[in-house]
This record gives sequence, structure tokens and C-alpha cells, in this order.
Amino acid sequence: MIRGWSRPTAISAVILGCALGLPAQSTRDLGIGKILVAKRDARESTFAETVILVVRYTQGGTVGLMINRRTEVPISRALDPLKGASGRSDPVYAGGPVELPNVLALLRANIMPEGAEHVTGKVYLVPTGALLEKTLAQRPDPADFRVYLGYSGWSRGQLENEISHGFWRVLNGSADIVFDSEPETLWSRLIERAEQRIARAQSHGVNQAPACAANPSINAMFGFSSGGSPCRFAR
Repeated sequence: MIRGWSRPTAISAVILGCALGLPAQSTRDLGIGKILVAKRDARESTFAETVILVVRYTQGGTVGLMINRRTEVPISRALDPLKGASGRSDPVYAGGPVELPNVLALLRANIMPEGAEHVTGKVYLVPTGALLEKTLAQRPDPADFRVYLGYSGWSRGQLENEISHGFWRVLNGSADIVFDSEPETLWSRLIERAEQRIARAQSHGVNQAPACAANPSINAMFGFSSGGSPCRFAR
């Protein structure tokens, strides 16, 4: 998150809003670094055709970032107040419908940066403005660095309930998925992979245990104040 900066930009998170008789998945392996792939027949949902990386998973709730919603707004514009943002033409992503003005980032690195949070493999969460500014100053390759406006949040038990009801297919996360070069087609590729895996498990007699949620703001998990957004990138 970035605290204390405010600058309007013309950005809006446009989240696009198919039926297959596959069983729901178990929630026992749910955790940080997992990939959530929305089911096919979710056209009326905010999360239709989305792919989400879980970056926080605690008893209090879950936070994830949509990794396949690339915008046309460059980092140089969205993060104009930050040193190092100038000249960056790589776009920001819509991380989710919650707290759109708040900023988080993901970085692929061989060594975990101080202050970052490990997500999966060589993927790290950049959760603070200070670390984001420091990371930008190091001019990371766009192929290894992505900025997200907003996030997706579930309170305790909500995500598990969605999964048990078959809304999400759960896959293991990887840097290749997170930093996929064609995010617009990522959902279609992953939903097919997830369905094939479930079908194989079903054919081998593996019992699939039976998790849609409102989208509450999990402010406390990142220290966001409930009274407003710390960084206003206006819609």
C-alpha cells in the first residue's frame, strides 16, 4: 500500500462479468501462493473469467490479486508521485474490486528483498510504499514486476465456502503463471487445465470435497484505514 499520496488518474477497474458438471474442490490445500480460477458459468459475477493469486491467508480472511486484468494505464501515470515511476510504460493491473486506490506489487527475484513477503517460488509481494519506491528505483524488468490497484478480499470462511460450492478451481501458483506474457488468455488456459485435473482425479475415484462472497475490505490485513484510501488514483 502507499500512504499519503493523492493524484487523480483516469482509471477504472472494469471487471468482465459457462456450465460444466465437475465436482467442487477440497479447501484443505488453500493458502498463500495458490491460484484461484473462476468457474466457467460465472458470467454475472464480478469475478467472471478471473485468475487470482492468494497473497494473504490467515484466520481472519484472505487477500488475493487478480493477475489477468491488465489496464491501459502506464505505471508512470498511475504512480506519478513515486520516484522511479517516471518513464515506465508498462501498465498497471486491476488487482480487484476492493480499495481500488490502494497499491500493491509483485516482484520476481532470486533473493527476497528486505521488507517483501514471500508468495510462491521466486514471487514476492511488495506491500509498502517505501519498498515499492525502492523497487522502482532499481528499474525492474517489466517481465518480473507488476503493479496492482485494489485487491480481492474475503472475510473468514467466505473463500472456503465459495470453493466448496464450486465457484473456484484451485491450482498451485508459479512465477510463470503470475508473470504470464498473455494475461488476456490466461483464464481460458488455466480453466481448461483445472478441469482436466479434476476430471482425472474423478476418474481415479478421488473424492472431491465440496467454497462467492461479498467482497469485504480486509483493511486490517494491510493496515488500510477504514476512513478512506491512503492513495487516491481516482476512477
